[in-house]
This record gives sequence, C-alpha cells and structure tokens, in this order.
Amino acid sequence: MMKFLSSLWIAVVLGISIVSLAACDNEEPASKVNFIEPQDGAEVVSPFTVRMGTEEVTVEPASQGVRDGYGHHHLIVDADLPPLDQPIPSDERHLHFGGGQMETTQDLPPGEHKITLLFAQGNHVSYAPAITDTITITVVE
Repeated sequence: MMKFLSSLWIAVVLGISIVSLAACDNEEPASKVNFIEPQDGAEVVSPFTVRMGTEEVTVEPASQGVRDGYGHHHLIVDADLPPLDQPIPSDERHLHFGGGQMETTQDLPPGEHKITLLFAQGNHVSYAPAITDTITITVVE
C-alpha cells in the first residue's frame, strides 16, 4: 500500500508540473506597451495625438540610466524594428521620448502608415524580447 501511495504522489506531482509548464507556454509576456490613441485601423486627420500606455513596466526619463523594468517610449514610423542589441537610431522614422513622455502629436502625410511603439531602456537599447505594439492607421485629408 505504501508503494502505491508513493507512486500516486509522484504521479500527482508530475501531473501538476506538466500542467504548470503547459500553462506557462501559453501565457503572454507580462510587460506590455500599447497605443491608447489612435486605435489600430483608425482614420485620423493630421496632426493627431498619440497616447502611449504600459503594463508591468515603468516609464521614466532616459537620464535615469538602465534599470530592469524601467525605460521610455520610441515610435517607429513606417520602418522595421531596429536591431534589439543596439541603440535605437534617432531620425524621422525613429522618434525618441527620452523625457518619459506618454503623449505626443504627430503630423504625417495622407495615406496608410504603420506605427510601432517600442519600449527601451535608458540607454535606448530595446528589451529582448522587444516590448512593442504595432498599429496601422490611415491619415485622411
């Protein structure tokens, strides 16, 4: 009887471990950024407001340095993600909000635009895996 109970206990423990591992594989990462405004698929008139949100990370100015779970937003307009192990470029397609801003006004020409929100550390290097959100909007006249 004792041997049976020991075997049963091991089976229960292994079963719980397997279920726990399966649940972990399906979970989304805890750290997220999102566009509060505009929403994906929106039609907007330029200039328009972009409001940026976060979950499980803290926005702070880049001057605070590199601290796990902290950083600031970048907008990537009509471009692919830069290499995650290098500082994000600063140009007309890679906009930095190193002051800790959560809102900005953008002025884009009419047409469809892909905008990616990328959260990065104080040194402008992205977290890996990247903490991003991407939307497509249409600027109308």
